Amino acid sequence: MNYAAIKCAFIEGIDYVLPSRIVANAELAKLHPNWQMEQVAIRTGVTERHWCAEHETALDLGEAAVRKLMARLALGPDAIDAILFCTQTPDHVMPPNACLLQHRLGLTTALAALDFSLACSGFIYGLYLAKALVTSGSANRVLLVTAETYSKWMHPDDRGPITLFGDGAAATLITAGRGGIGQVHTRTDGVGGPAFMVPAGGARQPSSPQTCLPVADPSGNVRTAENIYMDGGAVLDFVKKEIPGFVRQLLTASGQEMEAVDLAIFHQGSQMTLDVLHKALRIPPQKQFSNLAKVGNTVSASIPIAIRAAEEAGVLKPGMQLLVTGFGVGLSWGGCLLRW
Repeated sequence: MNYAAIKCAFIEGIDYVLPSRIVANAELAKLHPNWQMEQVAIRTGVTERHWCAEHETALDLGEAAVRKLMARLALGPDAIDAILFCTQTPDHVMPPNACLLQHRLGLTTALAALDFSLACSGFIYGLYLAKALVTSGSANRVLLVTAETYSKWMHPDDRGPITLFGDGAAATLITAGRGGIGQVHTRTDGVGGPAFMVPAGGARQPSSPQTCLPVADPSGNVRTAENIYMDGGAVLDFVKKEIPGFVRQLLTASGQEMEAVDLAIFHQGSQMTLDVLHKALRIPPQKQFSNLAKVGNTVSASIPIAIRAAEEAGVLKPGMQLLVTGFGVGLSWGGCLLRW
């Protein structure tokens, strides 16, 4: 195979897995009767989510998703040239999940393997990296794994994260050949980093007895410095301000208009963010897709899980033009057009 002669990349397939434990809103309502879960469900759009068992990790979920995909596509151990593993919940500080995954799967050692840490924009950034590897001639097939277990970072008494996030993993195979992945556009604004973060546990603020102490905020939500902190209002304001204009710029740069898009799949952030974007961009219901209600916000895995779910439901069909956009932690955002 003359990799250097190939300048196009497409998504050959996506598969995903979700943990077996399902946590419905009724369960959370029993634990927190004052949370008014009916109103929470309207805002979040989530009625149930999957959470890992104590022993399950993002690596476990990622491995299961890859095995499912490789079996469906009948791929052997020498088929993969690179592994990109996106997660904010790795098994260890070191080594990377991608290296451990190569060993677990029994893949050839003649491949590149690396982790990168992004959340809700992680799938888009993964496409950005994978496409670059393919079009540069460095790889023929790139395995992009997006896997998150945010349940391990959430405090059980913090209403925002606990009602919104679910665990899950997706495996996406980006392959050289026909065109399919359009130009991937990415953006970053680190000034908004403190709006969505885990403050303690890293080198800047190491774990200590003090960082484990739960503290109640003015709204009555409880968390420690080692749990997820999310300023939902600030994130929603960011989405309103940046994402509609970004999508219009993406379409213009691609020489397209919204009318040419057959299906729009945004990061499944919350029902409020989806409603804002669908309205601002005037996307008709028949071009919308969401699986948020049954899986929650699965962070970097949300877009590929939604794509595969749309395909399984018969909503996404071969030849369709798909608009995908991710946004969140960083703050970071990105998007591209895909020909399915």
